[in-house]
Amino acid sequence: MQRQPLLGTHVSVAGGLHTAFERATRVGCATMQIFVKNANTWNQRSLTDADIASYKTAAAGANVSPVIAHAAYLINLCAIAPETLKKSIAGYEDELRRCEAIGVMGLVVHPGAHMGKGEEAGITAIAESLNIIHARTPGFSTLSLLEVTAGQGTTIGYRLEHLRDIIAQLDEPQRAGICLDTCHAFAAGYDLRNDGGWHSLMNDIASTVGLDKLRAIHVNDSEKGLGSRRDRHEHIGKGEIGLEGFRFLMNDPRLAAVPKILETEKSEDMHEDIENMEALRSLQRSTTA
Repeated sequence: MQRQPLLGTHVSVAGGLHTAFERATRVGCATMQIFVKNANTWNQRSLTDADIASYKTAAAGANVSPVIAHAAYLINLCAIAPETLKKSIAGYEDELRRCEAIGVMGLVVHPGAHMGKGEEAGITAIAESLNIIHARTPGFSTLSLLEVTAGQGTTIGYRLEHLRDIIAQLDEPQRAGICLDTCHAFAAGYDLRNDGGWHSLMNDIASTVGLDKLRAIHVNDSEKGLGSRRDRHEHIGKGEIGLEGFRFLMNDPRLAAVPKILETEKSEDMHEDIENMEALRSLQRSTTA
């Protein structure tokens, strides 16, 4: 017997947040990722009671869970410019409130870019920003999920030690977790093309942040090579990681309950997501009941 993997994709919310469930169900998602606001603007109208009710009704009628969200790309929690930092803190807080209102499990965020002030200072600034945000949102259950990055430019998060150090400086570390992106990790220098590389990465996660902090995985092949520090997603098996590089991910029991989300380009009919999920499912070994 083969267990159903917790696979899904980033799904459009065009027409309202609730519409994502129909799209996710249509292509066979067991989990999904959404934006809770426009990812390329600072401001957007607030969610209404009707928006929230429609989302919860759709969620109750679909077998798609958990849902995670991705924060706006404009957010930089260690920005040097005071106005940008102020907007970033307010923006992430707003998205966290939206997620909490509809019951999203975690809000994924790129930690930030230090813009020349150095990684140590950037790590401290990110932690300080999250402490402000968490203090303003007491008792929230939606987790702040720090994403592993490819390391382009001055971005922080391309080493697990960066995420460990951010979490260590949080007043409420239980409110944070991490999101592993396979493309980003590979581009940052973690070789995921074989089981040995995956074992090494899992050991590194366990010894830095802890495996219990790994709450989501973005499953993407990489257009660019190992250690390229370039963030370029590719369809599963079509990039430098290759299809076999995902076999360990699909069979490690420690990762069975972790949402695995595709973030590759797609057409309106989402046939690419169907093909990518089929490719990943083909790597699963059968298990006895």
